[in-house]
This record gives sequence, C-alpha cells and structure tokens, in this order.
Amino acid sequence: MPLPSIAGQEESRALFSRALANNSLPQSILIHGPAGVGKERLGLWLAQMIVCPAREGGEPCRACSACRMVERLEHPDVHWFFPLPRPDGASTPEKLGERLEEMRAEELQRWREAPLRVAEHEKAPAHFLAAVRTIQRIASKRPAMGSNAVFVIGDAELMVPQESSQEAANAFLKLLEEPPPAATIILTSSQPGALLPTIRSRVFAVRALPVPAEELTRLLVEGKVAPPELAAKVVERARGSVRRAIRAIAEVNGAPDSERAAGRELLIAALTSGAVARLAAANSRAPSGGRSTLAGELDSLGLWLRDLAAVCAGSREQVADPEALPLLDRAVSRRGVTAEAVVRSMGYVTEARALALGNVNPQLIVADLLAKLQKELIGEAAAAGSAR
Repeated sequence: MPLPSIAGQEESRALFSRALANNSLPQSILIHGPAGVGKERLGLWLAQMIVCPAREGGEPCRACSACRMVERLEHPDVHWFFPLPRPDGASTPEKLGERLEEMRAEELQRWREAPLRVAEHEKAPAHFLAAVRTIQRIASKRPAMGSNAVFVIGDAELMVPQESSQEAANAFLKLLEEPPPAATIILTSSQPGALLPTIRSRVFAVRALPVPAEELTRLLVEGKVAPPELAAKVVERARGSVRRAIRAIAEVNGAPDSERAAGRELLIAALTSGAVARLAAANSRAPSGGRSTLAGELDSLGLWLRDLAAVCAGSREQVADPEALPLLDRAVSRRGVTAEAVVRSMGYVTEARALALGNVNPQLIVADLLAKLQKELIGEAAAAGSAR
C-alpha cells in the first residue's frame, strides 16, 4: 500500500519547492513542530521532490518510477531512519548495527502494510550509535539511481545524552559538518530544543503546522482509517495531529489511548491535595528509560490543561472531548482553578518535557512537575495538606 497523500503543510511545501526550483535547497534541514502533525511525511514528500525527474507545479509527479518507489518506501536513494528499541542479544557494535537494520526493515514493511498507524514499542526507542554509523556508511556511497540520496531522520531529539545516545549525536554532528555532496539530510523533531546546540546550528529550520481539520478528515477517510462520521468526530479532539486522531479512533473502537489516560491521571494528581497522589504517580514510572513514553504523556497532559483553560475562560465549547467536561468542571467549581494558573502550569509541562528527553530520572521529573502544578492549580496550602 503506498504512502497516503500529504495533508496540510502548504507553506513549507511551497518554500521547499521554490528552493528546489532555484537550486538553493539547504543540504541539512530540520522540520520541527507539534507531535504527530506529519513532519516525517513532509520529509518523505521533500525526498520525493528531490528524486523526481518530472516534478512540476511545485509537486512531485507521483507517476514516474522514482515517485512510485518513494511512496512504496522502496527507493534505494531515500533512506528513512526512526528510533527503535535496543534489541536483545546484540553483544557487539557490529551485531547491534545488523539487528537494528533488520528491525528497521521490519518496521518499514509494517508501514507499507498500514501507512496510517502509530508505532508502538514495548521498550523505549532511541537512535543508537550503530544506526548513525549505518547512516554514515550509506551516505559515503554514490547514489544508486539518481544524483542525490536523501536521509529522513525521524524524532532526532532521541539522540540526546543518555547512555550511548550522546555518542550517536556527536557522530551525527560529524556527518552534518562534512556532508557528502550528493546527500540531503532531513531531521524531524517535536522538541528541537532537546537537540545538541551544535546540531541545531548546522540545519535550516522549517516549522510544520497542525493539519487543518478538513485536510485531516480527508486523510483519515481516504486512508480508510475511519468513515466520514467518525473522522469528523475525532478531528477536533486531535487538534491537527494525525497521530492523536488515529489514537482517538482506536479508543472509540475499544482500544484504550494510553497516552491520553496517563495525561488524565497526571491532571487528577495535580488537582489532589497532599503528596500521596503526586508521589504515587512519580513512583509508577521506571527510574530510567522511557523518554519518548513520558514525553508523549506530558504532551497529553498539556492538552488536558488546554481544555481546562478553556473551561476556566468560560469557553466550554472549545473543549476537544465533551466527555472530559465533568472532570474539568469539577476542577473549576470545587478547586477554584483559574485560567492564569493553568497557563503557568502549561509552561511547567513544557519544561518537564524537555527534561524527559534528557538524562533525567523520570520519577524526579514527575514528582517535581506535580508539586509545581499543585501549587499553581490548588494553592500551596492544599498541595502540602493531606490527600482527599
């Protein structure tokens, strides 16, 4: 099954099209923006533009062999890398590299079979040094078909310092410092501030925006993810994120949305007096690892807070999920939560998310964040009091 057509991102696509037409496309690019809005799909679209010999009107032709191979994730000069969990039994760097390539091939096949899906892993994924070495090795070779090779590196923030990942980031930096002349490198990130400053300084940054509601609805219907009625129902809750829309559809169909549920539990802990709830939430996390999982949960908490701010401001119609209104109404009526406190709390969540992508204990992150949110949302005295 080919990749779905790209949704939204008209401004970024126009920018890239003009740069290609003028032969001024930067060799190293960072596409950043909110989680789940299609940054990697935009990177693959740009890769398709680069290798398409018949592009016109600011779009790839989608009819030539190069375009068709990109959409089938089979083009030998378009290389898509994404974080993967560390495989068991890879005792040497060579074996780790081989096993990661096997896992990447397996994951690419899953994308071919179900292009609109949310990748799930039992262990926290990352970009390991062995994978960066593979990228360096491929980039040092001549392109197989055309004159350019393109590398799309998803969730590049997962090369931040933790275990061996610092080495991965530094190795990747060397590739950016001396890129092969025939290679275009496209990084994507929903947390660009977590990238090494030396990496950020060597890329041309372009922001991807949330997908408009009508475009997101079209994508879900055309991709046969949901019928029109269900697609329209979840679009507002998704807030421009393809990933959140797919998770919401799965939840409607009976599969729990673990990130949304975790965000709800964090909000409840922040609205509960005393230390018991916040410490229980902190201790439920592993003391290490799980960076992307915690980051996703904090993204969900941010969305819950956004809806809480809407209720505080008297704009209940702006709440994405009406089923969340009872919880949010209680927070306002019983706890006296204010919109100003919620906005300040969202800033704390942003700071915690950046820490979650670094080498910081997840339990400490959650405990500290919830202590700050309790003081903001329900007051310092209630935060220090007994749970109720």
